[in-house]
Amino acid sequence: MKIIVATNNSGKIEEIKEILKEYEIISLKEAGINIDIEETGETFSENARIKARKIASLTNEIVLADDSGLSIKCLDGFPGVRTHRFLGENATDEERNNYIIEKLKGKEGDERLAEVETCIAVIKDNQEYVVTGVLEGRIAKEARGKNGFGFDPIFETLFGKTLAELCKSKKNKISSRKKALNKLKGLNIL
Repeated sequence: MKIIVATNNSGKIEEIKEILKEYEIISLKEAGINIDIEETGETFSENARIKARKIASLTNEIVLADDSGLSIKCLDGFPGVRTHRFLGENATDEERNNYIIEKLKGKEGDERLAEVETCIAVIKDNQEYVVTGVLEGRIAKEARGKNGFGFDPIFETLFGKTLAELCKSKKNKISSRKKALNKLKGLNIL
């Protein structure tokens, strides 16, 4: 089964290919679609739907889109749906991560609790499906690890390692994206 993933994020594509090995996962670039979709939604679900609907309007294939982000409990869910954009479109992962670490300076224990949420929208046979996966953890006091992308170096799992300290296969077994994709499989959508 061929699935077009509505993203230009190579890290997301690589992760999804690893998790959905039994499918033919096609990036937008591989599908010959050169488009940057503006994420104007107020929730992860809205943004995933916006991306899935746009790409589905251009193709007859199954389309999968996800939106994900980091929510820090003591900061009322910040950065949330704006995880990638809260410092502007041109900020680097390192700049965003350093900003978050600085914002939590002096916070200890449960004050550092956070979660990663991934919302996935799939359009298949003109039907739309949406699922969510959540991974709970906390914000590390410093970036650690060389694997992964985005906030992986500062998101510490409940067993003490950051996502960036885990090998790909270990991360892909526990990630919020894996949890959401498992829900799709469980519903026989994929």
